[in-house]
Amino acid sequence: MTPSEGQHTASAIPVYRQEGVKGKVAALIFWSRWLQLPIYLGLIVVQGVYAWKFLSQLYHLLTQLNVLTETEIMLTVLALIDVVMIANLLLMVTVGGYETFVSRLRVDNHPDQPEWLDHVNASVLKVKLSMAIISISSIHLLQTFINASRLDEHTIKWQLFLHLAFLLSAAAIAYTDKLLHSTVVAHHPH
Repeated sequence: MTPSEGQHTASAIPVYRQEGVKGKVAALIFWSRWLQLPIYLGLIVVQGVYAWKFLSQLYHLLTQLNVLTETEIMLTVLALIDVVMIANLLLMVTVGGYETFVSRLRVDNHPDQPEWLDHVNASVLKVKLSMAIISISSIHLLQTFINASRLDEHTIKWQLFLHLAFLLSAAAIAYTDKLLHSTVVAHHPH
């Protein structure tokens, strides 16, 4: 290795080490992000649970197709869509959270890399999650309206109220994100 190659290699690797107690505390705090790993691994297990739930509901639908009413089929299909939406939410939290808070996945040139992963950050993740929650809530609300004759008015009102609360929360998150983004652009123009 020539001296210029050694200089190039040394300058390509950033130095993050600090000396003394302050450096050890900083290293411990930075390392603590790995405590989230069991949480993300647990979410992968939960995805497996939802995959099993989806397959069992699909099996039930296919084997009972001749005896189910149209409304029961519709409610089962909505339940399947609900499972898919929750699985998508779990995937976003697992992949996006790990990428944002723990470590890079390093899948930049992988053909199956999700489109949203290359620009994910905590702010984008919050907006995507709030939209997913609204979608899940919408499916539940649709199930409630289809099944309204079997439910009491109080339950329907509370589900509608909660859905509206999710919508307002998502709008507030998106608006706050827009304000923060415009403030950053104003202070750091390109």
